[in-house]
Amino acid sequence: MIRILLADDEHLIRGAVAALLGLQPDLEVVAEVGRGDQVLDAVAEHDPDVAVLDIDMPGADGLTVAERLHETGARCAVCILTSLGRPGYLRRAMAAGVRGFIAKDAPAEDLAAAVRKIHAGGRYLDAELAATAMAAGDNPLTEREREVLRLVGKGVEAPRIAATLHLSEGTVRNYLSSAMTKLGAGNRLAAVRAAEDMGWI
Repeated sequence: MIRILLADDEHLIRGAVAALLGLQPDLEVVAEVGRGDQVLDAVAEHDPDVAVLDIDMPGADGLTVAERLHETGARCAVCILTSLGRPGYLRRAMAAGVRGFIAKDAPAEDLAAAVRKIHAGGRYLDAELAATAMAAGDNPLTEREREVLRLVGKGVEAPRIAATLHLSEGTVRNYLSSAMTKLGAGNRLAAVRAAEDMGWI
């Protein structure tokens, strides 16, 4: 029996996925959570074989949770379930040791097959998401540029960004300018949108 933890903030979707997986004779959903920041405790408590994580959750997004599970040496394999086919997400997921990456609109049989495959030590990548990621190329932004764009996306002004990151305002402007150039964006908000659309921040 393969023990599964489900993490998705949409209660109806989580319930439907749990019910569909529960119909499989070799799969058992042992825990369900609705927030990313509940996953690590649930993993410690229930010791699942596979954690199926939605990307977009309150508390912590699925990719951040996957990175934390990887850092803490959790034994469960991770499968990301997403409606967001952003190329940067797949690359970040692979870097975090994620073994499965599947679209939310995939048939239940595909998710069950993904769970079985990654539990057996293999990988399961949605072909369309993988092709999009390969076509998009590598993330051109540096970590500092990503940090600055994330803060701009939250509505933080340059002086506060400078104070938060312990930089001068001129350096913050330079990072913004560089990011805008790399993304072909006419202003900082367009740069944030472009980076978000690619899954790079």
